[in-house]
Amino acid sequence: MKLWHQSFTVLDSVPAYRAVLQREFRRLAAPGTEVVMHGMDPGTYLTAYPGEDIRYVYVQGLHAQQILRNVRQAEREGYDGFMISTLPDAGLVEARTLVDIPVVGYGQSSMQVAAMSGYRFAIVCMIKELVPLYDANVRRYGLGGQFVGAHWLGMEFAEVSKGFDHPGPVVERLEAKVRELAQLGVEVVIPGEAVLNAVIQKADLRRIGDVPIVDGLAATLKTAEMMVGLQQLTGLRHARVSYFSKSPPEGRLDELDRAYDWPRSATP
Repeated sequence: MKLWHQSFTVLDSVPAYRAVLQREFRRLAAPGTEVVMHGMDPGTYLTAYPGEDIRYVYVQGLHAQQILRNVRQAEREGYDGFMISTLPDAGLVEARTLVDIPVVGYGQSSMQVAAMSGYRFAIVCMIKELVPLYDANVRRYGLGGQFVGAHWLGMEFAEVSKGFDHPGPVVERLEAKVRELAQLGVEVVIPGEAVLNAVIQKADLRRIGDVPIVDGLAATLKTAEMMVGLQQLTGLRHARVSYFSKSPPEGRLDELDRAYDWPRSATP
């Protein structure tokens, strides 16, 4: 099984994050699963960190076009599945309309695992402007009855990234927030976005008191492996019946590529 991992960062610009991802994929992947890591194109974030850029709906949608280009490339190159490794699930709905290989998102995968691990779950995020998006996504996935909201950690991308070398402040802040949420009845917490998840995995933080912390990277990988396995064993594929699932004609997609001059090659 060969899986395309798609980060929403330029991976070469965050080597500590990339190293944790590599380590975790080696640890988590089932025998026979190959995970090939890809980032955004160099120059995507020349003057802004991803955490600053994707808080704007237009900019996030613009960057998501790289994901939609890449999912088609992954299918052409024979990948068995595609993982969108960002909590906002940028481009997830659209990507599933473009290919027949399974496409999974960090957000949906983590939310479904959280919903199976406890009755009430919450998100602790590092981009407070994305709270309304997470609320909307949870409800779109049908899990609103178990959701206790998305809550800002109080630290943003640049500060959280320092946790790869000095995780103490990030861990302390997360522990305090989770204990606060536990008083509201939260039973499971999802860390977001993926960089925060990587920092706490490097710190080997699995639970805080009786509250488990979902490893979003592991949830995404294992969901991808499951969906690829189901496709291979049963033929299960994406639906093609409504506005949210129908696939455009391939010829029209080629015309649109030329009209918008999208590049066809992705960044490893």
